[in-house]
Amino acid sequence: MFVVAGVTGHTGAVVADTLLAKGHKVRVIVRNAEKGAAWQKKGAEVAIADLGDAAAMTKALTGATAAYLLSPPNFAAKDFIADRRQLVGGLAKAVKDSGTRSFVFLSSVGAQHPAGTGPIVTVHNAEQALKTGAPSVTFLRAAYFLENWGSVIPVAKAQGVLPHFGAVDVKFSQVCTKDIGLAAVDALLKPADGVRVMELAGREDWSVQDVAAALSSLLGKPVQAVAAPVDGAKAGLMQAGVPETMATLYAEMYAGIGKGLVAWEKPGSVTRGTTALLDALRPLV
Repeated sequence: MFVVAGVTGHTGAVVADTLLAKGHKVRVIVRNAEKGAAWQKKGAEVAIADLGDAAAMTKALTGATAAYLLSPPNFAAKDFIADRRQLVGGLAKAVKDSGTRSFVFLSSVGAQHPAGTGPIVTVHNAEQALKTGAPSVTFLRAAYFLENWGSVIPVAKAQGVLPHFGAVDVKFSQVCTKDIGLAAVDALLKPADGVRVMELAGREDWSVQDVAAALSSLLGKPVQAVAAPVDGAKAGLMQAGVPETMATLYAEMYAGIGKGLVAWEKPGSVTRGTTALLDALRPLV
């Protein structure tokens, strides 16, 4: 029995669907029965639990062969880092109390650093809290999600520009969430002996200009990548409606990118996905 969290999002859905297609028993974790109905029709068991509820998660994880876990962002939290620390504390207790022997946790590029990476610090904290949680632990450190561009595609459609805080001509690691889900499945089916860190990038490294060119092709209209100064990130994000606490963290992350903190711990052993840039962006437009 594989227990899968995050099935209402991108990566968890890929994990659960892929395992079901391979004939494995799957139990999905959702917050309410309504969200679990579609998964029941697919043949999955459904557990109702909030990821931060240690008691409910202990019940959901009991009997698992392995589990896929994550810490989804809570943008409404007044103290994002403290909020995620509390959630992961509940997860760690649930893993231990349920006797789960193996799990994969979705982390991030740059998670090796304890500070200076904005919201990525929360998965650094998670790795520290969870690394002794089971005999087999895999931290899947993924690159920047290509799906994150979905939030600015309306601007590309309306204004023909793709804004970005930082250089637009520098190629950097980005990855499609489908590739993340498939890598997680591989890790679940081939559990680690102890603690393992898997670093995952996309098929290639792409610049913001590459993304803009791909969107131009998909939209049938010119889209130009536009660089904005990193030191204006906080104000720009707040102007776009991002709460101040999160804008502060994301500004720190952009600065961390410039300092080389948001980077691979072991560049020579990074795994690459297979999804092409156009294929990753197509569902977003």
